[in-house]
Amino acid sequence: MEQQGEIRGCNYLPRTAVNSTEMWHAETFDPVTIEEELVWAKQAGMNSVRVFLQYVVWHVDAAGYKERIDTFLDIANRNGISTMLILFDDCAFSGKQPYMGKQPEPVPGVHNSGWTPSPGFELALNPSRAGELGDYVKDIIGSFAQDERVSVWDLYNEPGNSKMGDRTMWLVESAFRWAREIDPIQPLTTGAWAFNDLGFDYILNPRICDLSDVISFHFYKEANDEWLHRFLETYEGKRPMLCTEWLLRQKENTFETILPIFERFNVGWYMWGLVAGRTQTYMHWRSVQGTPIPDVWQHDLLHSDGTAYDPKELELLNSRKE
Repeated sequence: MEQQGEIRGCNYLPRTAVNSTEMWHAETFDPVTIEEELVWAKQAGMNSVRVFLQYVVWHVDAAGYKERIDTFLDIANRNGISTMLILFDDCAFSGKQPYMGKQPEPVPGVHNSGWTPSPGFELALNPSRAGELGDYVKDIIGSFAQDERVSVWDLYNEPGNSKMGDRTMWLVESAFRWAREIDPIQPLTTGAWAFNDLGFDYILNPRICDLSDVISFHFYKEANDEWLHRFLETYEGKRPMLCTEWLLRQKENTFETILPIFERFNVGWYMWGLVAGRTQTYMHWRSVQGTPIPDVWQHDLLHSDGTAYDPKELELLNSRKE
């Protein structure tokens, strides 16, 4: 991670998956599409992807799940792409908890209508189930702890989202403890994220950063926002920094405005996302059923056929390749 500023990547699900369960379920795992899209990612100047795992898939089929992770890592690696893996997540755009089996069809016009958390709130709010969750963390990290195809472990995406507040902080801290017992070669992180509404001083952010080997954060506001610059100035030169989610075109959070800031502070990055697909994250967050596709996409770089939403963005990305 000494050269974290060289990381240029995206949050990745194949266009055929509505959520992380559909991505990793044995019946819907899609290595053909993954291969095609990671070739596109490389052509777009990317060298890394950030990928959500799902506890319920491991719980039902741990051995098969790890084989599929290995297959994914092979595909990414042969295309010159490293992988950051995410173990837990409090985001629940769908309002549902994770489950196995056929996943829902996307709701037309709705951003991320099928997204579910990991491991789900019943477990995440229940410290008496810590043994099961610890087994998951230790099994996944232990299986790939010496694997150079994995660049970073992102232990928890947006803890406290979905109005959870600090109620899942016990799981964040436990995940770091379990991971350190494995002692992987890769650094550990969890991203500071609540800049949009609560700012740099949001109570969970300092604790999250204290726990992390790599300072990571999400940023969806304007490039000149004071919280971003305070945050970067606070941690500059102290630990490697990664922005693991960004790109909100309708708020002037764009390649043209954000990349110069990342370059100035030597911040590696993962935009959201790669290919327009079943997550429909090109829609705006507050879109409702039946909303037409906006002229200005919120997220995503490519149409489903691999052509660019905005060719100028690809030109800019490729001009920054080493």
